[in-house]
Amino acid sequence: MSEDTHLEELRGQVRKWLDANAPKGWRDAYKAMTHAQFAQAQRDWFQTLVAGGYAVPHWPAGLAPGSGRSLAEQKVIYEELARADTPRLLLSFVSTYHAASTFLECGTEEQKARYLPAILEGETWCQGFSEPNAGSDLASLKCRAERKGDVYVVNGQKVWSTMAQYADKCLLLVRTSSEGAKQAGITFLLMDMKARGVSVRPINQIQGDQEFCEMFLDEVEIPVSDRVGEEGKGWAVSQATLSSERGLTLMELTYKMRGALWRIAGLIRSNGLEEDRGVLRDFGQLVARCDSACAIADQFLQNRIDGIERMGDASIVKNTYSRVLREYALLGLRVGGIGEQYRAPITYGDLTTGNLMADFMNSYAWTIAGGSEEVQRNILSERMLEMPREPKNWVL
Repeated sequence: MSEDTHLEELRGQVRKWLDANAPKGWRDAYKAMTHAQFAQAQRDWFQTLVAGGYAVPHWPAGLAPGSGRSLAEQKVIYEELARADTPRLLLSFVSTYHAASTFLECGTEEQKARYLPAILEGETWCQGFSEPNAGSDLASLKCRAERKGDVYVVNGQKVWSTMAQYADKCLLLVRTSSEGAKQAGITFLLMDMKARGVSVRPINQIQGDQEFCEMFLDEVEIPVSDRVGEEGKGWAVSQATLSSERGLTLMELTYKMRGALWRIAGLIRSNGLEEDRGVLRDFGQLVARCDSACAIADQFLQNRIDGIERMGDASIVKNTYSRVLREYALLGLRVGGIGEQYRAPITYGDLTTGNLMADFMNSYAWTIAGGSEEVQRNILSERMLEMPREPKNWVL
């Protein structure tokens, strides 16, 4: 069987499965849900995808139903999920990408055996990286961990932790030493969110959602066995975590964004703008930009599969996606007119929701999440282009 024939058969299988299993009317249902109901709906949809073999096609073969898919197969699955307009898995986002990548690249065999199956059973993870004064400059974090025998005792604060109010576990960066470079004293721990001393407070966002939280850690004890990597070497582990957010996760989201272009096309038609050359030009450019974002994400994953990923590849994916998402939302608001611009922006965590005001507001968060645009540009200029940090002898 040729590759093309195989992929078309897979596409037919995925489409047939989605026709039977994709949630119907979920956008309207989400509008009437409480936050807790939304979280349960997310859990239910994730378990449906696990059973169908479409939840983690990017995991290595043998770890889950339907894992070990090739790049081409993953593309087919993401394209069909976008075509079927399925909910984005916000609640399991950190679990299936960030946590899984951390364990697969840096975890012990015991950690892999303990945590990867639990993710498939519904255990959810959040990320405890950013702090009030250590966001873009993550290496400045001050959350302190002191080793006492077989445990680390942690004190400090974290912020912008996605869906932490529903998480079972947390990927936590702490400072275990202040000597040497800032990155040198950081350690990577796995924290039980139900441990004594952990307090979580959701943050009310501008669009009415509570996607992010702040966490307060007061004398929290974490077993030394729940450390990933060596003490003081957590910065390197964190890069494996963040790389998945800047690359692997965005492959799925770029396909969802391209798959949602029909929303913009529908607004153009319904508002009588089919003959507006400026609108058609800008829509054509947006289509091309979405195609290019998908191609860049594809190349990132292929480089990772081939073992030739470069420092900065994931940053290119991240910056491209956040920019194109902004263009998508802006054009949608423009062609949607006053009705879209004044629609109440209350939504539950899906990037291309159909509520374009909410999408526009969320697009600003994506220029910061996973490392701000400015930080990613520095990575590209210094590590990929080898530009000096402080140019000297420049004459203007």
